[in-house]
Order: sequence, then structure tokens, then C-alpha cells
Amino acid sequence: MSDPTVVLDDLRSESDELDRLVGELSADDWARPTPAPRWSIAHQIAHLAWTDAAALLAVTDAEAFAAETEKAFAAPYSFVDEGAEQGAAQPPAELLARWREGREQLQKALRAAPPGSRFPWYGPPMSVASTATGRLMETWAHGQDIADALGAVREPTDRLRHVAYIGVRARDYAFGVRSLTPPTAPIRVDLTAPGGEVWTYGPADAEQKVSGPALDFCLLVTQRANRADLAVRADGEDADRWLDIAQAFAGPAGPGRAPKEAL
Repeated sequence: MSDPTVVLDDLRSESDELDRLVGELSADDWARPTPAPRWSIAHQIAHLAWTDAAALLAVTDAEAFAAETEKAFAAPYSFVDEGAEQGAAQPPAELLARWREGREQLQKALRAAPPGSRFPWYGPPMSVASTATGRLMETWAHGQDIADALGAVREPTDRLRHVAYIGVRARDYAFGVRSLTPPTAPIRVDLTAPGGEVWTYGPADAEQKVSGPALDFCLLVTQRANRADLAVRADGEDADRWLDIAQAFAGPAGPGRAPKEAL
């Protein structure tokens, strides 16, 4: 059983970095549109606050969380937007305080959870480490939308390892959510980390491969950039098909982002 402390610490660091980006924004800046259609910066933070609250409920009250999942399954294409819309209507200072408090409560609950704990989620049950990894992935991805809206360039860090890990693990999910049969052949993934080392997943002798910068792979699997604008390469038919539909997040298949030349 892996120690979740590392990913919990990285989740805190990722959240703090995003907090520094939005903490001093004006009310006008909170209303800035982001690359996500109809979502402002306020919507992005509201979504993170909402999802942190859902994760906290899953960790602390499984029965109450089950009632919330019924609402989600009843409106799978709108419940996320509805949660973001409600939060974005709050004054920015209140929304920021809510996000800060909620993410800290989640940190405390996850750190206090007994070893081996499993929590319900919108997909398969989650461990402490997988819950924290999912929250980090979302924080990084929605933070990218905010950075793009502000014209800010974020320095990639080794925290991307967690995002890449989910992207690789979610390969079959990306096929299944589109009612496609996942490939049976293994796919090797070689990603160049920000520091220059190579992160590897899958057997070294696999005939099909995916390779490229870790940052680009993470942008692809979180659907924050179009494949045409990224230096991620596929060798093999299954690998190539995967990169066209990759997603690291749970829920319906996302529409992805248009290539830059189409904007």
C-alpha cells in the first residue's frame, strides 16, 4: 500500500500555486472568460470548490454522498455546470474563502483516514491516494484554464507525474465512455518530465508506443489543448486512436479543444 503523504503534499502545493494566481484578482478579472465555453474564472474556482465538497462528503458520509450521486446520474450532462453556476454567483471574496476552507477540510479528512480506506465516487471507489491524485489533476487542469484566461505562463513541475499517471490509467475508460472496445495490446508510454528524466509506463517491449513531453501529454489527457498543437506522438493504430480520445477525467466524453489554427 503506497503512502499517500506525497500526493497530499503535492495537492496542497498545486492548490497554493493556483491560489497565488487568483488571490488578488479584481472582480472584473473573476468574470473573465476562460477557454471552457461559458465558464469564467469564477466558474473554474467554483467547480473546484464544489468537487472538493463532494470529495469531502464521500470521505466523511458515504450515505449522504450516495444521495448526491443519484442527482448526478439523473442529469449527467448538466450537474457539473449547475454546480459551477451556483458557486460563480457568489461574491469573489466569499467564493475564494469557500474554496480555501473546503480544500483544507478535505486535506485534514484524507490525512486522518485509516490506512486502506476506500471511498465512493462517481466512478470506482477511491483510496486516499487516488482521491488526492484526482483532486490534483482537476486543480492543475482548471488552473490551466485560468492561466490561459489571464495570459499567464505556469512553470511545469514534477507534480505533473500524478496527472500523467491518471491519464495512462484512464486509457480503457476513454474507450469505454465512448462505447468503444479498449485495445488488448499493451501500449508503452515514455514521457519527458520537466526536469529531463523520462517517466515510463507499460512494458518496454510493447510494439505500440506513445511518447513526448509530459506537459503535452497532460494537456492532452485533460483536454486542455488539441492534439494537433502538441508534441505527443503515437506508434501503432491503437496508440494513435487512444490519443484522439484520451481523457483523464470521469464523466461523459468531453468535446476537447479546437486546434489553435481554428481559433
